[in-house]
Amino acid sequence: MKYFWKLVYNIFLFPVIYLLAVILALFNWKIRTGLIGRLRTYSELKKEFPQRNRDRLVYWFHVASHGEFEQVKPILAGLKEIEPDCYCIVSFFSPSGYNNVEDEHIDCKIYLPLDFPWNCRRVLRRTRPHKLIFAEYDVWPNLVWSAEKLKIHTTLFAARLQKKSAKGWPFLRSFYSQVYGTINSIYTVGERDHIAVKRILPRKSKSIIRVLGNPRYDRVKDLADQFTIDRTKSVLQRPKGIIAGSIWPEDEMVILEPLTDLVKNGKEAFLYWVPHEPKGKFIDKTVRQFQQLNLESVLMSECGLTPPNGEQVLIVDHVGILAELYWKGRIAYVGGGFSTGVHNVMEPAIARLPVIFGPKFHNSDAAEALIEAGGGFPTSNSVQFSQTLNELVTNDEKFLQASLAATSVIHDNIGSATRVVRGIIRD
Repeated sequence: MKYFWKLVYNIFLFPVIYLLAVILALFNWKIRTGLIGRLRTYSELKKEFPQRNRDRLVYWFHVASHGEFEQVKPILAGLKEIEPDCYCIVSFFSPSGYNNVEDEHIDCKIYLPLDFPWNCRRVLRRTRPHKLIFAEYDVWPNLVWSAEKLKIHTTLFAARLQKKSAKGWPFLRSFYSQVYGTINSIYTVGERDHIAVKRILPRKSKSIIRVLGNPRYDRVKDLADQFTIDRTKSVLQRPKGIIAGSIWPEDEMVILEPLTDLVKNGKEAFLYWVPHEPKGKFIDKTVRQFQQLNLESVLMSECGLTPPNGEQVLIVDHVGILAELYWKGRIAYVGGGFSTGVHNVMEPAIARLPVIFGPKFHNSDAAEALIEAGGGFPTSNSVQFSQTLNELVTNDEKFLQASLAATSVIHDNIGSATRVVRGIIRD
């Protein structure tokens, strides 16, 4: 069966994917940048490895983008602490990851090589990694199959399979069974994921499967340690700031009117507004929008992170600021839940904020855990959002219960990074 799927993937599936990427690259700069980067990957590796690697202890990590790298970051630090002389390659699929990630523990940063079998074999022969490690979901078949052929150990950590994942569909399940069944070690986020992964593996699979959690919790805790002064304050001592983070147009349609009503009606509440693309035309559009709503707004670039002085809205026009910003408010709405899937809910949770988000949250194990604990609140429409928001603003008891539940979810899940590092070294 594996031979059949290799033929299908290499003769039909990946060539079609590549052709589509070439066509779309003419119109989309992100796809174009990524494609050019992938075409240069082998030459970049030849600079780092003039000869085939024979003596370096190399670990190759692959992540999809910037968000997934947050899971890898504590793993890299832990690995370097135990094996300081190891050489760490990190490959990215997305330009947003490649262009924005800088880390002292990365020895070589590259784009994911194109997933043609001959290309995968030559990059693996050149680098000869001790282990090839994938984060969460971005697993590429020929890279895995080539590693197996070259007897290179493969690991997938923070593995999750959503209930409605296409990987569980009858026809595709057979394909993914041959991919995941080739991976030597699979570390899942939770028990449900452990069961789901076992279901798609071949019956005779020799893959090691362990439940080791999500290292992103450790990363969020490390980031929170930077905000020592804010952490010592009671959450009730903070200004009544509502932080709307990573907002997409689909989120805006649901939350903007209730938030506007809340801010206009007093209650000492004000709004931090963070668009998903906090730059250029998106910021200009946001400024005009709040002007039309008769709300006074100010850009973060003009006043910093201090609470607005007379203004009702602070518009964030800078990237990478949310982790710190959450410590300035009381309640968070995290975007993406009405479009591609909810964004990072861990950062507001560790800042002791009750977290509200849209109905598409099953991509996030943390969102599911927050709901179960009482610190997260999914919403499907403006009416439901307004009710949840007003209850948290006006009911201190309800607010404090949700605040404690949210931060407890993070602290209860810390330690995964250490377990994953041990697994990588020992398995």
